[in-house]
Amino acid sequence: HMMMLYLSDGKSVVPTEWHVGDPISDRAVWVDLNTPTREEELAAEACLGLEIPTREEMHAIEVSDRLYREGDAYFLTATLLVKQGIAQDSHAVTFIVTDKRLFTLRYSDPVPFRVFAEQLCKFPSADHSGPSLFLWLVDAITNRLADILEEIGRNMDMTTGDIFHPNLLDTGAPGVNHQQMLIRIGRSGDAVSKIRESLMTLSRLVAFSMQCSHIAVGENHDRLKAQSRDIVGLNDQANYLGNKVTFLLDAVLGLISIEQNAIIKIFSVAAVMFLPPTLIASVYGMNFHHMPELSWYYGYPLALAAMLCSALLPYLYFKRRKWL
Repeated sequence: HMMMLYLSDGKSVVPTEWHVGDPISDRAVWVDLNTPTREEELAAEACLGLEIPTREEMHAIEVSDRLYREGDAYFLTATLLVKQGIAQDSHAVTFIVTDKRLFTLRYSDPVPFRVFAEQLCKFPSADHSGPSLFLWLVDAITNRLADILEEIGRNMDMTTGDIFHPNLLDTGAPGVNHQQMLIRIGRSGDAVSKIRESLMTLSRLVAFSMQCSHIAVGENHDRLKAQSRDIVGLNDQANYLGNKVTFLLDAVLGLISIEQNAIIKIFSVAAVMFLPPTLIASVYGMNFHHMPELSWYYGYPLALAAMLCSALLPYLYFKRRKWL
C-alpha cells in the first residue's frame, strides 16, 4: 500500500510517494490512496481537510451513500473490475473531485489506474483540473471494460466453435470435454455479471456528475454525454454476451443429455438383444424329467444356434431402423 502524489508545474507531471507527516504540496493534481492504513487515512484527512469514507461506506448499496457532495468536493464511488488470477473480482473505488484536485481511494489495483498514471505523465500539456482528470480516468475505466468485453466475446466464440465443431458429427470423433466447457462458460458468465454491476455503478456516477455544476461545465458536459452513450453501448454488449452465455450453457447441457440418452439407448438395446437368448437358455435349463429335447443328439448345438439367431435378429432390426 502507498499514497502517491502527482505534482504538476503546468508543463509536466511527476509522481512522488507521500509519507505520513509530510505536507501535501499545492502542486498535487492527483492524490492516489492505494490500500491506506487508518493512520494514513487520518493524515490525509488532516492535510486535505476532507473526511474520507471508510471501506464499509464505500460498499454501501444506497445511492445517497455512494454519490454525494460535501462543501466543494464531490464524493463518487463506483465498482471496478480487478483481475485475480484467471478470474475477475469487483472492488469499490471512491473518487473525490474538487476544482483543483482529484483524490482517489481504493483497496485494489485496477489496470485503468496504471494506464491513467502513465498517460498523465506522458501528456503534460493536458488540463490538470480535478474534473478533467476525473473524466480522463473514467474514460480509461470504460475503455478497459470494453477490452474485457471483447476478450470475453472472443473466448465465447472459441467455446462455440469447440461445442459445435463439425468434426464432432463424424463417427469416432473425439467428444467435447463438457466439464471443461462448463467451467469456461461459467467464468465468462461470472465476468459478464460483474461487468454489468460495474457499468451500472458507472452509469449512476456519470448521471450524477452531469448534475454537478463544478464537474459538468463547458466541454466536460459533452464528455459526460459521450461517456454515458459509451456506457449504454457497453451495457448492450454485456446483455448480448449474457444471453450468449445462457445459450452456450443450454447447448452444453443439451449435448450432455444427448450423450446420456445414447448410452442409455445402447444399454436398452443390449438388454433387448440378450433377452431372447436368456429365455431360451432358461427354458432348457429347467430340470424336468419329461423334456423330449433333453435326449436329442443335436439339442445342444441347436439351442446355441437358436440363442445366436434370437440375438442377431433384433440387432439387425435395430440396425435397419438406425437405432444403433
